[in-house]
Amino acid sequence: MDELKHEFVNRFGDAYKDFGLPVLMGRIVGLLLYWDEPMSLDTMTDELHVSKGPVSQILRRLRDHNLVKRIWVGGDRKDYYQVVDHVFLQAFINQAELLRRNLTLAKEFERKLRNNDKPENAKFKSRMKEMVQFNSQMQEYLNSFIDKWREEQTDL
Repeated sequence: MDELKHEFVNRFGDAYKDFGLPVLMGRIVGLLLYWDEPMSLDTMTDELHVSKGPVSQILRRLRDHNLVKRIWVGGDRKDYYQVVDHVFLQAFINQAELLRRNLTLAKEFERKLRNNDKPENAKFKSRMKEMVQFNSQMQEYLNSFIDKWREEQTDL
């Protein structure tokens, strides 16, 4: 791996680690971002000096999160992969979905606590109210950002 590619791939792996995700996942995404053409599993494992099993599992997770797609290459039976178009927007949408789940959770417990006047639940009730308010506002902000980003991108 050349020096620039090596540095980018490793630092992208570190960035994923900072988000609590596997370093290898970040290194795979970094490699696919760097690479121009669809990349085979064999090439990925050679470039990253890792075995096929973990790479294959991570590629499956990345595909499940719509960050990577499998590509058919004519005349070859191997699986090839590349990042999806607008991968950064998709990653942001994935994060927004996690926050949307927090909002759903907060609303559910706020509803359960509505008629609960037990003193021991007062603080919890207050926190659920704040959680709903915070996540509602955050959801509006995220949706606004996504809409604005799409408007500004001519190729979306």
